[in-house]
Amino acid sequence: MNEIKIAIERLNLHYGNFQALREINAAFPAGRITALIGPSGCGKSSLLRCLNRMNDLVPGVRVEGRIRLDGEEISRPEIDLVGLRKRVGMVFQKPNPFPLSVRENVTYGLRIHNLAPRADWDGIVEESLRRAWLWRELKDRLCSNALSLPLDQQQRLCVARLLAMKPEVLLLDEPASALDPIATEKLEELLRVLKQDYTVVIVTHNMDQAARLSDFCGFFLLGEMLEFGETAAMFRKPARPETENYITGRFG
Repeated sequence: MNEIKIAIERLNLHYGNFQALREINAAFPAGRITALIGPSGCGKSSLLRCLNRMNDLVPGVRVEGRIRLDGEEISRPEIDLVGLRKRVGMVFQKPNPFPLSVRENVTYGLRIHNLAPRADWDGIVEESLRRAWLWRELKDRLCSNALSLPLDQQQRLCVARLLAMKPEVLLLDEPASALDPIATEKLEELLRVLKQDYTVVIVTHNMDQAARLSDFCGFFLLGEMLEFGETAAMFRKPARPETENYITGRFG
């Protein structure tokens, strides 16, 4: 068993009077891909946004419980949120490159956070694009507007933009929902490689994707995590009938 990268204890999340998460307990191993599955509106994305405190931006939000990153309590009010979000980066459902050049997208975080000398930027751009499997395709198009790229390249560019910040954890909220099957396969293969150096947590509605991509899986229903464990075991013999009904397509 790998060491635990993120540990969640008795996490409750409220948006005003609505409770989105109830008593969540989970431990995400380092260097593995964990999938969060369940019907729409069950709390998967809400949990993902707790892991880098993105929910703090929502008016009326209230979080109870503990989230630890490498043993450090990140739900403390005094935590450095900029530093946290450098360590725990996020890729959203739809590709969201900035309306800038490919190069400027990759160096954006370096510029605003002053993370590396300008003399190092070219090397970081190449390394980040290589790790996102984009260097061969884009090395001669670094000055092109990122919005002109195909959707799959835009999404991998968003990954490259994160990698330039040297995060430890990658959060992905349905990153393949806008992609065709070929582009989805490329993204999944990329994530399999990246987990050698990063901890990956992905929200997906695609049960085939969860089964073939993830090492661990958490099943959500109505704001609760009903089951968490190794993906192969969960898909072979779920512990809860609700989990079995969902992954076999009988509801949700």
